[in-house]
Amino acid sequence: MNALLVELLTEELPPKALKKLGEAFAAGLRDGLAARKLLAAGSVATAYATPRRLAVHITQVATVGPDEARRDKVLPVAVALGADGTPQPPLLKKLAALGLSEADIPRLTRAMDGKAEALFHEYTAPGQALADALQTVLTDTVAKLPIPKVMFYERDDGTAVNFVRPAHKLIALHGSSVVPVSVLGLQAGNVSLGHRFHCEDELVIASADTYASSLREHGKVVASFAERRASIEAQLKHLSRGDEVIAPDALLDEVTALVEWPVVYECHFEREFLEVPQECLILTMQTNQKYFATQKDGKLTNRFLIVSNIETTDPSQIIGGNERVVRPRLADARFFFTQDKKLKLADRLPKLASVVYHNKLGSQGERNARVVAIAQAIATMLKADAAKAERAAMLSKADLVTDMVGEFPELQGIMGRYYALHDGEDTEVAEAIKEHYQPRFAGDALPATTTGTIVALADKLETLAGLFAIGQLPTGDKDPFALRRHALGVIRMLIEKDLPLAVPALVQAAFGTFKTVGETAQADLLTFVYDRLVGALREQGYSAQEVDAVISLRPNRWGDIPRRLEAVRAFAALPESQALAAANKRIGNILKKAEGEVPGGVDAALLKEPAEQALHNAMHGATPIADKLFANGEYTASLRELASLRAPVDAFFDGVMVNAEDAALRNNRLALLKQLHEAMNRVADLSKLAV
Repeated sequence: MNALLVELLTEELPPKALKKLGEAFAAGLRDGLAARKLLAAGSVATAYATPRRLAVHITQVATVGPDEARRDKVLPVAVALGADGTPQPPLLKKLAALGLSEADIPRLTRAMDGKAEALFHEYTAPGQALADALQTVLTDTVAKLPIPKVMFYERDDGTAVNFVRPAHKLIALHGSSVVPVSVLGLQAGNVSLGHRFHCEDELVIASADTYASSLREHGKVVASFAERRASIEAQLKHLSRGDEVIAPDALLDEVTALVEWPVVYECHFEREFLEVPQECLILTMQTNQKYFATQKDGKLTNRFLIVSNIETTDPSQIIGGNERVVRPRLADARFFFTQDKKLKLADRLPKLASVVYHNKLGSQGERNARVVAIAQAIATMLKADAAKAERAAMLSKADLVTDMVGEFPELQGIMGRYYALHDGEDTEVAEAIKEHYQPRFAGDALPATTTGTIVALADKLETLAGLFAIGQLPTGDKDPFALRRHALGVIRMLIEKDLPLAVPALVQAAFGTFKTVGETAQADLLTFVYDRLVGALREQGYSAQEVDAVISLRPNRWGDIPRRLEAVRAFAALPESQALAAANKRIGNILKKAEGEVPGGVDAALLKEPAEQALHNAMHGATPIADKLFANGEYTASLRELASLRAPVDAFFDGVMVNAEDAALRNNRLALLKQLHEAMNRVADLSKLAV
């Protein structure tokens, strides 16, 4: 078996899509050939992706696949043969389509196919040749690539092609032999191109195994995306000189996709620009120029690092050119910052009335008023500083109409904080303006201040309630307003900050700010957030049973849910758990079937049987202790105390007839079970743990 190399050489590919394109190209060819049994068990596929090529190297690829025993259904016997066994026209027609004749009928086998007997054609199919298989797989893979936007172009011969970028060459090598396949109007060969500037000549690839080394040594191209990325990271670290290089993964991936031979150089800008908030400068360098800013002790320096696609002994022109390019960008940021400070945030609020938020929900000004009202309600629930919450909510969206945020929407909230501090606003109010967008994504930090938490909750609840009010719910994979993310943000704040807030009350406060609301909108939103809560808890490692046991009670306060889950997990580990869970399920079924309302109190004088007397006495001793532990939030200890009831519960069901003919006895026993059921299900519905 030899290695296989397939390369598609193109014009510059979209950098933000390159990594996925390279992975999809390699995976499509590997999986397609594996499905056709052309790869050995230990075969390894290596993806390559540069700005001008997608490629894959696959080890241990066979020239021909193995022969395969096949068993194809022909027709049901009732259709194929007459009552006397003679072949019918449908059978003869089917045989002709299969390349068989009437003489082959004796070789067909009969077997049951479900409830009816059918004829089958059993034969050995020869293995598929690599060239045939690769042609099919390559065509399918190219057609299914995750292309962000398809481009239409014409080849020199006038044929029209649709692809992400114009393609110029195709390589398909099995060992050192060219595999005769074609795609996008290109015939496979063994010729590639090296670096656009460092290698002018065509590059002949001798064999599949020499592809990466040939490109590196003779073409000045590092074909592996991962190797280029690692090289960039190593060079950034080398030139950091002890400073922190700000290198987010998205920027690293994008820069890696822009170069084939990465070389990092150091540049500088004038120190006077450091007067501008560093977030503005960093974003300017990253977004517009793809540069890596540096920090020392958390403060931005005037050094930045660039990744060039050209290696030279005299990089002065490259460095000087990049320094000239970044200067006007930084000057723009400084101008925006200076201009924005001339008008206070509070004075910008009227401008929000002219900014459309949603055609059915009004302007940003109207939305801002709703957020303020919800924040006031939450502050009252928390007995927090309502004045600060109101002020922060009122100013939270004012920076949307500043020049800086207009240029860089990613800075919303961040610039609001800077401008609020410049205006002399309270420090916590300023921090809340920044924090109210948090958490922005999974794993993001939560607001640190109480005011920030209140406004963040208000902002997210307003979004959720508003869009549910007009019926714009997420469907399937579509969630254009990120409502799932907003719901998870609310969940995280309620749980991780252990806030004493009732979720139904929060939802009601949010909907109270809207004039028109759909009939089921509030109930739908509650269901939606509870569903997101279940998913979030499952992702944290809790089992479906544990989560169901707790969430089925629909607890209003979510801060103690982790403690409830840990208590359920500890209870489930006790030897008494399964018996009590089963008994709890049985009790629930009995109470559901009871006629009329079950009495709330137990009459001790009506407890005739020793087993029911023993259970009543045991509950009289254990329940008050369990209730006190529950009230103190000691859920694990509360359930452990109730576990002591296993023996009297088992004895009760073994020796007591609940549905006695005497109505008084029956109702008294139901009341006893009702009290037991309520005591056992305060932390969680333990019946959900029954196997």
